[in-house]
Amino acid sequence: MNHLKHSPDGVHDVIVIGGGPAGLMACVGAIRAGARTLLIEKGDRLGRKLIISGGGRCNVTNAGDIDHLVTMIPGNGNFMRGAFAQFSNRDIINLFESLGVRLKQEDNGRMFPVTDKATTVAETLISHLRTAGVTIQLGAPVKQLTQADGAITGLTLQNGETKRARAIVVAVGGKSVPKTGSTGDGYAWVTSLGHTVTTLYPTEVPILCDADWITDRSAMGLSLRDVALHLFNHKGKRLTTQRGDAIITHFGLSGPAALRLGHYVSCALSRQVAPLRCLIDLQPDWQTSDWESALINQFNLHPKRTIRNHLSELVPERLVNTLLQLSQLNGDSNASHLAKKNHLQLLQFLKGLPLTVTGTRSIEEAFVTGGGVSLKEIDPKTMASRLVKGLHFAGEIMDVHAHTGGYNITIAFSSGFVAGTWAAKHALAARWNPTDHPHDN
Repeated sequence: MNHLKHSPDGVHDVIVIGGGPAGLMACVGAIRAGARTLLIEKGDRLGRKLIISGGGRCNVTNAGDIDHLVTMIPGNGNFMRGAFAQFSNRDIINLFESLGVRLKQEDNGRMFPVTDKATTVAETLISHLRTAGVTIQLGAPVKQLTQADGAITGLTLQNGETKRARAIVVAVGGKSVPKTGSTGDGYAWVTSLGHTVTTLYPTEVPILCDADWITDRSAMGLSLRDVALHLFNHKGKRLTTQRGDAIITHFGLSGPAALRLGHYVSCALSRQVAPLRCLIDLQPDWQTSDWESALINQFNLHPKRTIRNHLSELVPERLVNTLLQLSQLNGDSNASHLAKKNHLQLLQFLKGLPLTVTGTRSIEEAFVTGGGVSLKEIDPKTMASRLVKGLHFAGEIMDVHAHTGGYNITIAFSSGFVAGTWAAKHALAARWNPTDHPHDN
């Protein structure tokens, strides 16, 4: 493919680096604004992160209002208000439906293609870019960005090839899920141009826990439905509560609620606040009195049953031994032998199964990277660098991140479209007014 076919002067209006959700949508914004656009991807295919997102179904956005979206972006959510005002989750929905991708709403506002296939989303978006005239170059890892007189001029590939551009959108992601190509390449490029990259950390990540019933793997693989995870610091202050499903693993906890908890664990540990404690509330809608009533009803209905059998009616069977050990109970005795002290202990642990939280899985194993290019150096309206003219950012490379549930991809799509649009505006102004942009000559 002749990647200069739309750039007769050898200068691209906009180069977008990265073929993930943010990069693809940046191309949509740039091409619709009239810019000659080149998409560069270091891998051999586009949309790898899209294809695996949402468990292979692609949760394209969330249907909540803007305030809800911001609430679900614990990593600098307010920064995204400027982008959402220009290209919101409703605009994302409208765009895909205009391209023939029918969407459906599921629990908690999550939006999926009716095909339940992420490939539907990725292939449709990529096809749209090709039809619209975006030039695509695969297998092209970038070595560095180039600038002159405080303005972007282009880039150099690892093979030494150079590309000239009036504007560049960096949309290469963070360091999480490296199999999709997000290996942190972009941080070195932008720091060489004077940008600051804040401390990186794993978020939306499984958490590491220390407890005998975790390390002995007796409950490994157990799925807990609609539980509440309460996280406390070393002083006993509750840092957050996350409600939803969780999975007990050989190292601790995973699943949606635990992944959301991972953000707060990473932040607390970065402040050297340790140890952390997590309580698993198996029935968040029950008070301690409700548990007591349930136990008494069980005891009255079946007075000859063992305490073990009673508990098996109320909690997952693989947690029964853990509850018995924590409460110092003989599971083979019946309710008449339940001392008041042990009864109170059992109620305490039913309302909050304790774990010591020791950390998280690595940033490479996280779903999202926390930290990134400092937002103080990015204009929230245009996603443009405040330091280098013509340089724009989109998606996870910035210091902004969200919980799972369609929120991170909404950040990617929204910031991508806005970055591409404003990069195009900058490039077209430079194209038609070259005397104002001497690096363009």
